[in-house]
Amino acid sequence: MLAAVHAPLMAQKSHPNIVYIMTDDHTAQMMSCYDTRFVHTPNLDRIAADGVRFTHSYVANSLSGPSRACMITGKHSHKNGFTNNEHGIFDGSQQTMPKLLQAAGYATALIGKWHLVSTPTGFDHWEILPGQGDYYNPVFIHQDGTRAVDSGYVTRLVTDKALEWIEHHTGGRVADNVSDGDYKPFAIFIHHKACHRAWLPALEDLRLYENTTFPLPAAFNDDYVTRDAAGRTEMEIGKDMDIVYDTKMFVSHEKTPRTRLSASYENMIGRLSPVERRRYDDFYVPLSERFYDEWGTNYDFQPRQSESSVQGSRDAKLLEYKYQRYMRDYAKVVHALDQEVGRVLDYLRDHHLLDNTLVVYTSDQGFYMGEHGWFDKRFIYEESLSTPLVMHLPKGLEKRGDIDEMVQNIDYAPTFLELAGAPIPTDIQGVSLVPLLKGKAATRADKQKIKHWRDAIYYHFYEYPAEHAVRRHYGIRTKRYKLIHFYGNDVDTWELFDLRKDPHELHNLYGQPGMEAVQRHLHHRLELLQIQYDDSQR
Repeated sequence: MLAAVHAPLMAQKSHPNIVYIMTDDHTAQMMSCYDTRFVHTPNLDRIAADGVRFTHSYVANSLSGPSRACMITGKHSHKNGFTNNEHGIFDGSQQTMPKLLQAAGYATALIGKWHLVSTPTGFDHWEILPGQGDYYNPVFIHQDGTRAVDSGYVTRLVTDKALEWIEHHTGGRVADNVSDGDYKPFAIFIHHKACHRAWLPALEDLRLYENTTFPLPAAFNDDYVTRDAAGRTEMEIGKDMDIVYDTKMFVSHEKTPRTRLSASYENMIGRLSPVERRRYDDFYVPLSERFYDEWGTNYDFQPRQSESSVQGSRDAKLLEYKYQRYMRDYAKVVHALDQEVGRVLDYLRDHHLLDNTLVVYTSDQGFYMGEHGWFDKRFIYEESLSTPLVMHLPKGLEKRGDIDEMVQNIDYAPTFLELAGAPIPTDIQGVSLVPLLKGKAATRADKQKIKHWRDAIYYHFYEYPAEHAVRRHYGIRTKRYKLIHFYGNDVDTWELFDLRKDPHELHNLYGQPGMEAVQRHLHHRLELLQIQYDDSQR
């Protein structure tokens, strides 16, 4: 049930509506305006085609809950207090960007994945998924505290609820026919579950990509030489991706081997109705039967990475099989997501809202699609540090095409506040992106800000010990180099990469002859950033 709309305030045309669409674990490699090797995302590409695409967009902490906390506060994790998913509870009483938008006269709404444990604050209306949520027939928590199962696929349901709220807020009227004062400007945060593990497709998309053989990425058989912390993780496709939960090799409870996550998988597909389950099983059960006929049900599903890298070995074949299944299911989930983003764009276009609406599409972080032999995220390495970011700009912001300056998710809060005409609190650590968006309309002051734009970003990951065993680390990325410190009871190592010569980050140069000056400079810059952001971790 939608919350009542507040009495309207002044709707200033100069203050645009904000539609912020954020997905979970959607990486730039799987978005065709960034990378054409794997999938086609025509609707996401629409945003970039008539707006802007950021080519150096990064997160401050590559993990779902912490990333969301950084976005909503404009502060690094150590400042907003939500450093990790394992023990974190977001303090909803603190200053947040949605609260500041409310104070500026905006109506605010949140639909979909919240993942910050505490009850959302700063929103006039919200409907959220509990925890990670479910792909099929998911539960939604409503603002009055009630829970209800909605029938359908989660990506479509989140979009339905978002469009319903916009329709309710605006009265469904075409914007050109609405006079100033008829409704507040609005900011809606559409947070999808997709593309989170375990990549369960919409039923109508089950057979998509089944004839596609995806190319193996660079460093697929990485041996992690010179990178101690990278070799200690539990996120290798070969040995850590669950054959039942992740690749869906499930025949029946009786005929499928028990794995660490097989019970969780049964619970997920158990949400399907009998008719839906038959449709699902008609696709996956024959695949699973063929798999177990070839591999046997007693096969050890823990191949070592070193064995998997032996060309033509049994483990290498299993590794590539799991990779193809992973890629196909992930691509199917992306397809449904792209369609639903298209529905939002079409609604805004058909109701003449696009000219006065900022549409932002991004993800809470990047993801590994086989690079280094991995899935998941967490690391400061490029694939998970980077996140896609494209924007459709309202009138008055004339920039088009690529924006190459380094930006971070702590920058979204001050950007939205500036566009809303709201003051930006001095304790917000991000910087407004508005000067980058003005194009030819940029003032002399804007051009000065762009000229002196940041040339390095700071990152800090805290969640260890935890799932996937990625050690705690912090670091700095400049335009060319990356310096990382892994720290803890069982690790104290430094890594240095020349991203121009080694874009896949395979060769740790820390301590190597000839790197002394670069190393000293990066240590100095890292210390300055830690002082700037008041992070006492050294």
